[in-house]
Amino acid sequence: MKEDAVHQFMVTDNITFHFNPPSAPHFGGIWEATVKSFKFHLNRVVGVTSLTFEELSTLSSQIEVCLNSRPLCVLSSSPDDPCVLTPGHFLIGKALTAIPQATVPDDLRHCDSWRLLTRMTQHFWNRWSSEYLTLLQSRSKWRIIRKNLDIGDLVLIKHDNSPPLQWKLGKVTETFPGKDNKVRVVKVKTQTSELVRPIAKLCPLPINT
Repeated sequence: MKEDAVHQFMVTDNITFHFNPPSAPHFGGIWEATVKSFKFHLNRVVGVTSLTFEELSTLSSQIEVCLNSRPLCVLSSSPDDPCVLTPGHFLIGKALTAIPQATVPDDLRHCDSWRLLTRMTQHFWNRWSSEYLTLLQSRSKWRIIRKNLDIGDLVLIKHDNSPPLQWKLGKVTETFPGKDNKVRVVKVKTQTSELVRPIAKLCPLPINT
């Protein structure tokens, strides 16, 4: 009965599943890379700690929110609109949010389940977000000419110790080209202040035109 209801729902909404062939995870492309990243960092964060089913389910859900909060592209071509598209928009129709939590220190030997899971989530976020931002930066030095950052570009700012789900966005307001006309330092305006940052700390977002 339940299968018939699911089948009817899929037929009504014209939903068709396309499965990867067996033993071919590389057919999944970017989402398989995300699964690989999830497994890698989860294993390093949990380590030899024994978690109950409820604790593992909670930690997996928190990590899922972190992964689905990552910016994909700009929603508008206007530089005055800082909104970005995330996987969360496809799931709930808007960006995912979370209540900021205080940083849990690592020197706690005995702590309750909430502190333990919060600490693991923060460790996962620090490791994974740093890796994700690094992958966004093209490693084309000395080989391919990179396009200079321009005024109005929307960028992600690499910020150490940022809380989970908090992606610091900024808009380039001024550039400082060198003698070779290559921009290596820019001024970025955020929601709270203006910062001067090298391009090594910035990840430009593509504009969805």
